[in-house]
This record gives sequence, C-alpha cells and structure tokens, in this order.
Amino acid sequence: MDSLDLDKLLFDPYATVPEEVLRTARARARRVVVIGGGTGLSTLLLGLKEYTENITAIVTVTDDGGSSGMLRREYGMLPPGDIRNCILSLANTSTMMNRLLNYRFDSGSLQGQSFGNLFLFALNNICGSFEEAVSNMNQILAVTGQVLPVCTQNTVLEATFADGSRVTGETAITSAKKDKNLDIRSIRLLPENVEALPRALEALKQAELIILGPGSLYTSIIPNLLVKGISQALHDSSALKLYVLNVMTQDGETEGYSAADHAQAILDHGGVIDVCLYNTYEVPEKLAHRYLPEGSEPLRPNTEDFRRLGIRLFGGDMLSRQGQLARHDPLRLAYNVMLAAETFAHREGTPGDLDRLLLRQV
Repeated sequence: MDSLDLDKLLFDPYATVPEEVLRTARARARRVVVIGGGTGLSTLLLGLKEYTENITAIVTVTDDGGSSGMLRREYGMLPPGDIRNCILSLANTSTMMNRLLNYRFDSGSLQGQSFGNLFLFALNNICGSFEEAVSNMNQILAVTGQVLPVCTQNTVLEATFADGSRVTGETAITSAKKDKNLDIRSIRLLPENVEALPRALEALKQAELIILGPGSLYTSIIPNLLVKGISQALHDSSALKLYVLNVMTQDGETEGYSAADHAQAILDHGGVIDVCLYNTYEVPEKLAHRYLPEGSEPLRPNTEDFRRLGIRLFGGDMLSRQGQLARHDPLRLAYNVMLAAETFAHREGTPGDLDRLLLRQV
C-alpha cells in the first residue's frame, strides 16, 4: 500500500477509508493470542475480530458443569462449551447458523443440551480426536483466526483453601468457596504434567500481543497457566502481556479480592503481566446494588499496589450498557485492548499506520 495514500487517510479526518484498505489492515494487524475461557473470553473475541484476523484463542478444558459436564461424564470427551462459544464469536456465518448452534433443547432426554455442543461431539466421533474436531469446526464455520484447546488430555482442577482443605472439580470448587467463605490459596491440575497442545505453544511463540482474561480467575484463566509449557512460553515471549481485569469480583471465586489480588494470583501460578487493563466507567448504583447479596463489587485498581507488582495500568470505558449484568462491551473492550497495545508496544512503519487507522475507524 502506498505510504502517501495512508498518510492522507490518517491525517484527513473526513477521508472515507475504503473497505479494501480496512481488510488489508486487519490482515496485517498484530498476531494476538488470548488465553482464558467462559463468557469473558468469547466477549473479547467478538470485538477483537474487528481489529485483526490474526487471532488464536487458547481455551481451558476443565469445565465439568452443565451440558458440557454431562458430555464429559457420559462420553469421556473434553468439555465443548467454552470452545463452542469462542468459535461462534469468531465465526463468519449467517445469523440463522448462529441461532442453530446456540439452540438449547428444552424438553426430553436432551433438555438443557446445546446443539453446538452436540455438533462438536459428533465431530469428535467422526474425526477421532478432540483436536481434529475443533480444527474442523473452525473450518466449517469460517472462523477468523483459530480456536485451540489448551491441551487434549482429560484433566480436573483441585483447589487448596486457606484452611488447608482441598476440593476437586470446577463446579465443586465454586460451591465449596461459597460454603466455606474461605479464600482459595492455590489451584493445580490433576494429573499435573499435562502437556500443552503444540499448536498453542507455537502461537505463543509467534505472538505480538498476549491477553489473559477477562474471565473467572481460578476456573478460566489460571488453569491454562498450569498446563505444561504455557507458563514457560509466556516468560520466553517478547510480546506485550496484557491482563484484562474483570469489571466485578466474582461470587464463588474472588469475593473480597482487590484488583491487585487478582494479578498476584496470576503471578503466583506462573503468569506474566506487563499491563493491567481495567474499566473506568462507573457501574451504575442500581446495577451494583443487584450484586450485593452475592458479595460482588466493582474492581478499582490501586496504583501503588500495581507499582509494587511491577505492572503498569491502563484504564478505559469498557462497560456494556446493555442487559442486566455488569460486563464488558465487546467493541469497547477490544478497542481499549488495541489502544493499550498501541500505547505500550507501538509498531513502526506501515504496520503501525494500519493499526492507528483501524483504531480510528472501528
């Protein structure tokens, strides 16, 4: 692309950017790896694909609840739910296809089961492995980038609480946290020496930006760090490591935690954080009040706490104005992620010009 054309587009606020230029910008954008699971990760991916086509989502596979848990217990497959949600966030398919894959049966023996989970289950049987099933679902749904399970070995979480007691299983851990009203001291995987998917490690090696979260601290983010090879890959990478702080503390996991407590837990379990991204938009009082019975409250970082941890802070308006939950808005979140990357890891030359063009347009 001619640099003079780019200069005109960048410095003329009234210039109309052709769609072909935006496509080129997304194709040449940063190589981004996101690590996590649950609703938080799929929310981020939904917005992030507007800024880059070079996305790899590395997703935890320790879920043992709901329809995913049923398939895991009955058929021995890895839990498909988080993988399915991430694939749908990055899919380039019709509205009807998305509705179909999100459909949940409301009666009979399939009650509560997601069609998307069954779709992935069928692929698992056809392909002979979970890795191949996920790879084929990526292709069938024309995913932007790729979604990968962090590993393909069946593994479960074990939490050690502040009183020394241990609980096994993601659902049981959350339940025990509520019952005991004790902090989680640490999390580990059983078995412990689970090998990371080689493609996940390769993606981390090639990454220019690595994002942890948003999502459940102990059941969506940290489990990925415990898979053999992931933590070392983070330490070896020269990419900017960005942690997206949740909007609120989470019932059953982080009640009473400060923002720095979240970051410290990630560091204690082998993570690396250069910058913590946090929401600056005030959670409306009426909405915050709804969370009081479960002990959840808005997270506001303390600058001095993060200075001691050696982590820089970057704030932005990321709160969703839709629905009845205090959650990130996909586009606001993605914009601030890419703005933080531009601020702390600016790319020179044409790639940097294209990055700034996308930030201005989306």
